[in-house]
Amino acid sequence: MTVLDRFEGGYAVLETENGTVTVLRSSLPEGVREGDVLTERDGRFTVDTSTTEQRRSSHARRLRRLTGKDKRGKQ
Repeated sequence: MTVLDRFEGGYAVLETENGTVTVLRSSLPEGVREGDVLTERDGRFTVDTSTTEQRRSSHARRLRRLTGKDKRGKQ
C-alpha cells in the first residue's frame, strides 16, 4: 500500500511497504491529499478512493475511542 504522507515544496513523500519514497508533486493526480491511498501503474498514480475512505473511517473511529468521544456514549 502506498499512502501520501506529506508535501515538501514541489515534492510528495509517499509511505510504502518498503519505506518512504519522494516523487515530484506534479506526478500525482490533481486534488490528491495527505492520507490518500495511491496505486501506481505504468508510472502513473491514481487515488484508491475506496481504500482511502476505509482508512479514514477506521482512523476516525480509533480517535473517538481514544479521546472518549465514541458516539455510542461509552467513555
